Amino acid sequence: MTADTIIAADVRINARWVIPVEPFGEVLENQAVLLLGDRIEAIVPQQEADRAYRAREVIDLPSHVVLPGLINMHGHAAMTLFRGLADDLPLMTWLNDHIWPAEGRFVSERFIADGTQLAMAEMLRTGTTCFSDMYFFPEVAAQAARDAGMRAQICFPLMEMPTPWGSGPDEYLAKGAALLDEWQDDPWVRIAIGPHAPYTVADSTLERAVALQQSTGAALQIHLHETAFEVEEAMSQAGQRPIDRMYSLGVLNSNSQSVHMTALSDSDLELVASSGTHIVHCPESNLKLASGFCPVSRLQQGGTNVTIGTDGAASNNDLDLFGELSTAAMLAKAVSGDAATLSAHEALAMATINGARALGREHEIGSLKAGKQADLIAVDLSDPFLQPVYDPASHLVYSNHGRQVSHSWIAGVPQVQEGRLTRIDVPDLMLRVSEWHQRIAGTDASAS
Repeated sequence: MTADTIIAADVRINARWVIPVEPFGEVLENQAVLLLGDRIEAIVPQQEADRAYRAREVIDLPSHVVLPGLINMHGHAAMTLFRGLADDLPLMTWLNDHIWPAEGRFVSERFIADGTQLAMAEMLRTGTTCFSDMYFFPEVAAQAARDAGMRAQICFPLMEMPTPWGSGPDEYLAKGAALLDEWQDDPWVRIAIGPHAPYTVADSTLERAVALQQSTGAALQIHLHETAFEVEEAMSQAGQRPIDRMYSLGVLNSNSQSVHMTALSDSDLELVASSGTHIVHCPESNLKLASGFCPVSRLQQGGTNVTIGTDGAASNNDLDLFGELSTAAMLAKAVSGDAATLSAHEALAMATINGARALGREHEIGSLKAGKQADLIAVDLSDPFLQPVYDPASHLVYSNHGRQVSHSWIAGVPQVQEGRLTRIDVPDLMLRVSEWHQRIAGTDASAS
């Protein structure tokens, strides 16, 4: 570039701080992030940007930190319509007596469309730009994400019993294979295989799921070792730990994601490391359902990629990934007995580049680098409860909550501007949510 060369950009974001995530632990000050089309053109000091770049739009964020958009690696988006429906109950009571009956009564394509949009509104507003979903009518959730311009991994459900989406494994696998084919080239949405859990999926079905994974290259996500009870029941009934069974069937591999992962023995940790499976830690859901503690520090020490998810809002009860990071960091310290465990920067990596690695998209998203997709957020640190700022990374994890997100872009397209959603009609959405609330709460006499 010569002294007279001027480089064009679409958007210039002048940020007080930039945390690019890669290189790890780096905090840049007074930087300009330049976007061109759907990509990051450059990240340079503002004085250099003044000399070398011209942008159609300039956004000044003098008290903000800019970082990659967050990646929520596990949830059940439409279950947001069940938020607070059955609190303070053990997992199996919560599922058997409340959630599964409610799903049987209310889940439909419209329920999924409205519930997924509600979840996306919350996630976008609190800094998430990519999410993984595992729920019924995945074709509806996939289209909702695509319409909103959100990146998503949509896991089609797989279990032995009939559900609102199908009669059993044959139908689920047939529909899932068709979805994999339909969405294979989409840059926003990827379809994945979603066997529910070891206790709801038979060996033969899991073998077919692994065969589909191998033939298509699709990711696979499964709830695994969610509780000590799950492990004890498997041992008493089959004499085998669930993780051993999954390993023997080929479910655990470098293109698989194991969710929750509490009650892990030394041998379990060795299997995880040798298989290359990615771990999705859901600390707040695990705490609320008294499911147990994921040994994050020991997993990381073994070289395992640990990501983070909120789980569904019915068991969390929010989708604020910044809140999840705070819980994860403090819980990891208590579980390990080491206050240095899971630093602020390590927590931020869990929600960004680690999630991107689990999705096989680390070359596209998860950090701020020239040439990567322009998926980024800005968080306003000017509020009194965030002052003074000695370390913006520390504030993001320990003092912040998602409502401080002021701006968000996905592929360079604004999703949040000055704290307002740009692509979701919130008043219309709230009317539909109110209708669901009336039906589910039983106040609508016409509810079927």
